[in-house]
Amino acid sequence: MVDYTEGKGYQYHIHTNKDNVGGYVIVTGDPGRCESIARYLDDPELIASNREYTTYTGSLCGEKVSVTSTGIGGPSSAIAFEELYKCGAHTLIRVGTCGGIQLDVKGGDLIIATGAIRMEGTTKEYVPVEFPAVADFEVVQALVSAAKISDLPFHVGVVECKDSFYGEMDPTEFPAGYELASKWNAWKECGALASEMESAALFIFGSFRRCRTGTVLLALDNQEREKAGLPNIQNHDVDRAIGVAVNAIKQLIMSE
Repeated sequence: MVDYTEGKGYQYHIHTNKDNVGGYVIVTGDPGRCESIARYLDDPELIASNREYTTYTGSLCGEKVSVTSTGIGGPSSAIAFEELYKCGAHTLIRVGTCGGIQLDVKGGDLIIATGAIRMEGTTKEYVPVEFPAVADFEVVQALVSAAKISDLPFHVGVVECKDSFYGEMDPTEFPAGYELASKWNAWKECGALASEMESAALFIFGSFRRCRTGTVLLALDNQEREKAGLPNIQNHDVDRAIGVAVNAIKQLIMSE
């Protein structure tokens, strides 16, 4: 039986080590999504599954590549990022879902994040709030290039990250709803494309640890379109985002 206690060579939460994690990692919130992502890799193998953390490792273009789930939100995600880093990961790309904010973002569109609004708590324990959460430029370039090849509608820009999923859905139910609604309107007016929960933690982690990071998301729907009386298409085909992330990693590998 493997001993996962500290000092035994395995990471305490994700149960991986330096031998079974690639330098490139696709991170995703849902553990159930890992197997479908792993199918895009050559010779994928289930490495570990503990709590919300499931890891597969295979290869792309001859380079070891992993897929790891992070759970929902910044705290659990940051644990995965830190432990993957300790295993030698240097490039992390998040594949996930989001809700649109701008009216031109429709369900089924892809969002490539250049930065994230830090309306969450995890990153405040990394750096002061004045420091921006931004994606790595090379990773963004690769994701944009891959999205263009996919011939799918996509948007590039800032996303908003929060801790309270239902606070976004209906802020009037919450005691601090006035603040949630006010800030939501500010993000909308400033052009934030979509709302999600993990990219701020990923980008701040990346800046601090000198890891390359990026995010590609599937817009599930857009509550702002519904408020405006516009068609609000729902789309749950995350394969759209997965394919872009995989092709971006291939580009990054081939360019090195």
